[in-house]
Amino acid sequence: MYTMLINHPIQGYVHHDFLALAQLFRTLLPTQHPGGAALCVYHRGEVVIDIWGGSRNLQGAAWEEDTLAMSYSTTKGILATLTHRMVDQGLLDYSDKVCRYWPEFACHGKEGITLRHLLCHEAGLYDIRSLIPDAREMLSWQTMVQRLETATTQHAPGATWGYHALTWGWLVGEMLQRCTGTDLASLLDTYLVKDLALDGCYIGLPTDQLGRATDLIPPPANRSHPRLWGRILATSRDQAMAAYMKLTGFDQASMLAGLRPHGIGQLDFNSQQVRQACIPAANGMFTARSLATVYAAMADRGRWQGKTWLHEPTWQQATLVQNRRHGQVIAIPMHWRLGYHRVFVLGRSPRDAFGHFGWGGSGAWADASLNLSLALTVNTGQGTPFGDSRLPRLNTLARRLARQR
Repeated sequence: MYTMLINHPIQGYVHHDFLALAQLFRTLLPTQHPGGAALCVYHRGEVVIDIWGGSRNLQGAAWEEDTLAMSYSTTKGILATLTHRMVDQGLLDYSDKVCRYWPEFACHGKEGITLRHLLCHEAGLYDIRSLIPDAREMLSWQTMVQRLETATTQHAPGATWGYHALTWGWLVGEMLQRCTGTDLASLLDTYLVKDLALDGCYIGLPTDQLGRATDLIPPPANRSHPRLWGRILATSRDQAMAAYMKLTGFDQASMLAGLRPHGIGQLDFNSQQVRQACIPAANGMFTARSLATVYAAMADRGRWQGKTWLHEPTWQQATLVQNRRHGQVIAIPMHWRLGYHRVFVLGRSPRDAFGHFGWGGSGAWADASLNLSLALTVNTGQGTPFGDSRLPRLNTLARRLARQR
């Protein structure tokens, strides 16, 4: 049985078994300042929650059913899933060397880097701070490709891992483009959007979709620069990041190298230029509904609406943990699969859950043991590179309710 929610601040519908999750979502919406969010959950192939609420901009316009939100590193999980679909179609293999398709890449210690190395952040090419002199270069795909061709690795491929917070998208994306001769937007449309009938899934927002985009709203402490979301990335003085650094004891220089290219504080993530650029590790625009749908297929071990969408051997490889070590940039073990990390909950991370979270609080994941997927999109928040406490709280409750159902 479902309940329609039409009262401010939440709209949408929820299955009675998951009412508690909708109630928690409501408490997490901003009340003292603008901001909104959307939450979608599948259980056993059924949509059990599809809700949204709050505001989409500083002027207080309501978050709508089809609102798209820039979701930062949550984008990586979508690009990873696209890659698995292409592997499943026989277009490439995880053991393929990058230079097989991208010959210009084969220099300065990069000759042996494979697609597997890229996907689990073991290529040693995370240092974007040394790669480009200004963050605005990220707006040009060709510039980033050329920079990566001449880049030098920080370590031998596979020797350790370092979170490729920004470079990951161009590395994986260019390999996909080279092996098919097709641009990334078209690949995404062919292998994910059309197959799963997604209502909002873009990396590089088309002009006709700009009106659906929510504004990223900085927290009140950063409100003096409401359009310069990059300023949040340019400082580590906020309490959440300071606590994260203290907890993990990681090297600040490593974090700076991987996360903060020069000039990131001057890059306006709300600008049309950034929204329409292809920054495939960081600027995907999604509805929570689309994200949850992608992970629903992964939660059912590659099956979608009774059909095989990803064959079992590919699914097994995609979700197998590749490393559990401490790494660079992000010091805590992330239990990397091929493009997915472990799922954070209040307590021990569930063994069979995987996905990707993003800066600011968005995230999406699947749990194969429960045939459960969840996605959250937001437009305000800050914290670590993998969000804040909102998503782990929702994740914990969603898993409990699914087990009880």
